[in-house]
Amino acid sequence: MSFKVNLKINGKEYDIEVPAHERLIDTLRYRLGFTSVKEGCGRGECGTCIVLVDGQPRHSCLTLTATLNGAEVTTLEGLAPEGKLHAIQLAFIETRGVQCGFCTPGFIMMTKALLDTHPEPKQEQVKEWLSSVLCRCGSYHYYFAAAKLAAKYIKDGKIYFDEKQVREKYHLKVVGR
Repeated sequence: MSFKVNLKINGKEYDIEVPAHERLIDTLRYRLGFTSVKEGCGRGECGTCIVLVDGQPRHSCLTLTATLNGAEVTTLEGLAPEGKLHAIQLAFIETRGVQCGFCTPGFIMMTKALLDTHPEPKQEQVKEWLSSVLCRCGSYHYYFAAAKLAAKYIKDGKIYFDEKQVREKYHLKVVGR
């Protein structure tokens, strides 16, 4: 059995037909090519697959696409306009919050949900919210610092940064394009 589903993903409308058992992670990553969405455990324990559904963090490995008709989904690819980096992304770069990179999209999306809810989070709130994502590198202190720095950027009205300038400043290469 399959279902017709209308989703708004990163601002673009998608009308797709999906099997009843298809998970959102599979729809996003394998059907539509949003490769920032990664599967770590497949059980909702690690948080690497977190995306925002109607502004709320969701484990895409536990969410059936067929249940989301009319929903708005945001992945890391939709966090900033083309050619820009979101303040959260820049903060992760500047605080060395990008270690092996596997869990980074989950941390960034969780940080986005945190800052949307608590624009000036206390340290305990940062720890509580980001505890939803497992980092095998053990770099949590970098992620906590990134969340606080991103909150400062956003408070100061600095939400988007030029991607090319950031890449040049930090000697970052484009991978996978």
